[in-house]
Amino acid sequence: MSERFETIILVGRPAAGKSEVLDFLRRVVHAERERRFHIGFFVEIDDFPFVWETFEIDDLLAKLGQPRVFTDAQYFFLGDHVWDLFIERINLEYRKRLVADPTYTKRNTVLVEFARGGDAAFGHAFSLLSDEILSRAAILYINVSYEESLRKNRKRFDPKKPDSILHHSLPDAKMERYYKTNDWEQLTGGQKWGRLAVREHQVPFAVFDNEPEQTDDPVKLGTALDAAFGKLWELQHPTGR
Repeated sequence: MSERFETIILVGRPAAGKSEVLDFLRRVVHAERERRFHIGFFVEIDDFPFVWETFEIDDLLAKLGQPRVFTDAQYFFLGDHVWDLFIERINLEYRKRLVADPTYTKRNTVLVEFARGGDAAFGHAFSLLSDEILSRAAILYINVSYEESLRKNRKRFDPKKPDSILHHSLPDAKMERYYKTNDWEQLTGGQKWGRLAVREHQVPFAVFDNEPEQTDDPVKLGTALDAAFGKLWELQHPTGR
């Protein structure tokens, strides 16, 4: 049996701490990361670059005198199908790795990251994920309130790096429209860990509470991730299986 996760789906509100968790894991020596967190050599599939790409493509189309395809002039999406497109992009990137090497996830951990909001936020997004992902995945949800998400979103903004995964930020109007609510509590019944039914898959999940903030303290963050990934590993690999 592999001693590392094949796939972690890392989700939460914007600025909840997802990128900070990835940055922390990136800095941990491989042997220690695998021993403590069951995370091997890893690759990230984050939908933020796909989101930013839609802005750039639409701006280029407008420059050429053509209609925008994904967003309006204020970068609000033209329909919910655009959110679904990002999930399909994740599926595609994941599938390409498996086509090139069917054993890819046996030797590497794939970390899939995205944020969603609204009444059918994560439930709908999970339902669009491929069987290749869901059959190999465990979910880590980073839990912060909308107010904390809004605070951290404002704090992390760097106008010199608007396309940066660590430093990008959303205008308050977009936070309000897209992320004020989500369906995580309804999906999980308020449980801190368990299994989430997605189609025919029973996907293990655990919650990492990041309020008060722990992602700004490497020692606290390491301890919290020990507990969260430990619970996920236990759920995915119960004794006797």
